[in-house]
Formats: sequence, C-alpha cells, structure tokens
Amino acid sequence: MIFGRKRIYVAYVGGTIGMKPTDNGYAPVPGHLTEQIHDRPEFHSAEVPKLHIREYEPLLDSANALPADWLRIARDIVEHRHHYDGFVVLHGTDTMAYTASALAFLLRGLAKPVVVTGSQIPLGVLRSDGRQNLLTAILVAAREEVHEVCLVFGSHILRGCRTVKASASGFEAFTSPNLPPLGMAGVEIAVDEKRLLGHPSGAVGLPMDLNAPVNLLRLYPGMPASLLEAAMAAPARGLILEAYGAGTLPAHDGGLLEALRRGTERGVVVGVVSQCVDGRVDLTAYATSAPLIEAGAVGGLDMTTEAAYAKLVVLLSEGHPSDEVRRLFASDLAGELTS
Repeated sequence: MIFGRKRIYVAYVGGTIGMKPTDNGYAPVPGHLTEQIHDRPEFHSAEVPKLHIREYEPLLDSANALPADWLRIARDIVEHRHHYDGFVVLHGTDTMAYTASALAFLLRGLAKPVVVTGSQIPLGVLRSDGRQNLLTAILVAAREEVHEVCLVFGSHILRGCRTVKASASGFEAFTSPNLPPLGMAGVEIAVDEKRLLGHPSGAVGLPMDLNAPVNLLRLYPGMPASLLEAAMAAPARGLILEAYGAGTLPAHDGGLLEALRRGTERGVVVGVVSQCVDGRVDLTAYATSAPLIEAGAVGGLDMTTEAAYAKLVVLLSEGHPSDEVRRLFASDLAGELTS
C-alpha cells in the first residue's frame, strides 16, 4: 500500500501533446514533454499527485500503432502496478480509441485507474488543450473509486472501451455513443460512481503475444464476394464485419453467403457490429440477419467497432478455442457492451 501523496505513472507513448514546433510542422522531440511538465508550476502543486514520467523510445505516431504496442503499454503498467496509485497514458488521437479499448481488455483485474489522453495542440503551444487534458487525466487517475480504463478529452471522462473519435480537430474530439460519460470536467471534476465498474476480482494475465490476425470489413451495397473471401482467407482467424443497421446483410447474394460459410467452416470467428454510430446489433430482429446466425457469427450488441476489433484480437491471442472466443465476445468483460 502507498501512503501519503498519491503517485501517478505517466507513460508518454507519443502523439501531438508532446510534440515541438519545427520548420516542417509539429514533430516528436525526445525529452520535450518532460521539460514542458517540469517547467509548469501547476503540475507540481500540492493538489496534484507526484508524477513519474516515462517517455517511450522511439515515440510512437498513433497512426503507426499495432496490437504489439497495446501489449507493450499493458506490460509497462503491470510492471509498475505495485508502485503507483494510478496511470496516465499519453497517446496520439488517431488510434487512441483502439488503444483505450485494448487496454480495457488486457488489464482486466488491475483494479487501478488507467487514463488515456492526448491533445489536438502540443502542450508547449499557445491555446493548447493538452494542459487541461493532462491535468484532468492525472486527477482522475488519483481517484480511489475508479478501477477501470478511462479516456479523458476536453470536458468528458469516458469509459475507454466505449469511445470513438468523432472530430479530427475539435477539443471535444471523443464521444461515447452508447454509454453516457462517466463524468465531466467543469468547475469541478464530477464522476458518477453509479456508472463506474466495480472493484474487479482476479489477477491480470497478459498474453505472450498480441498477434492474432483479425480483419475488419465494412459492408456496402454491391460489395463483391471476393472482398469477403480475402478478409476471411488464411491466415485470418477473426473478422469484424460492420453490417447494416441491427446486423443485416444482402440475404440473396449467394456469393457473399458462400464466402461467409466457407470462412466460418475454416474456423474464422466473425463478430458483427453496426455501421450506425448509435446502434445495437440484434441478429434475431430481421430475416436478413439469418445467414449470419447460420454461419455462426456473433452479434456485438452495442460495442463500438474499435472495441470489437481490440476484443477479438485479445481473445484470440489468449489462446481460447473458437467456441469460447464466440462466447466471450458476446459477454461483457470490461463494460464494453450492454447485455
């Protein structure tokens, strides 16, 4: 147990928040973020927990992020879990929702707050949103009632595995379409404890690797069966299919249905999510969902595409049999879906 002033581990993975203006635009510069925090008195106030900052080498542009990077971050947090009260992950916004979702599944059982954040403008630039985002993230990471992965951006405190990026440039860039915010950062930082996950049981068990090949395909009118065939061909072990509405697809397209059947017979696990941002998959609602049920596809209920993809990668990498993966995919593991 840690006594006295709270201690927060800040992992700067990469992203705009720590970049420096150069002649060629914003660029990552090692040590720049640490200098910016060191030079700002608000980060050393008695009201702010003690910070330990680790800058990753090399710094990662989030557009280059891979599942292996999710595992690297998770291992870093697990390695330091007994020495800090909470964790802040600084990350680029482009794939932040994927990383926040993956960490929610990888860190099941951690029982400490992990807060993912970043910014649209670097911390050292006039009008940066990074100062407020980072301060809010640090203060949320120090709250004893939080035992889950959150994403903080602008005024919103969101469940990490419920988030999507909704704006390329706005300061309120992330939203949680199927779950209200866990809290808001205004004059006060207010967290609704009724919406938080309870204290988890069990221990964190990370997979050796996070390399299960999972593809992602968005259905569209006239899509050739060859695309689905390619998405389910070896070495693919999983597919997230963004279907229409509540989980429908062209029920009279024989080529598409045959490609789906062959892929699932080969053992590919198919998870179905909705193309609607505010949507929920119910494979029993329409007859045009019947081929998905017959093929053994699993409805993702109200999971985001980001959460569904990360979840399937994690489950397959953990080594579960296909039937168990299907069962777990449809189960609530980290607050990512509403049963």
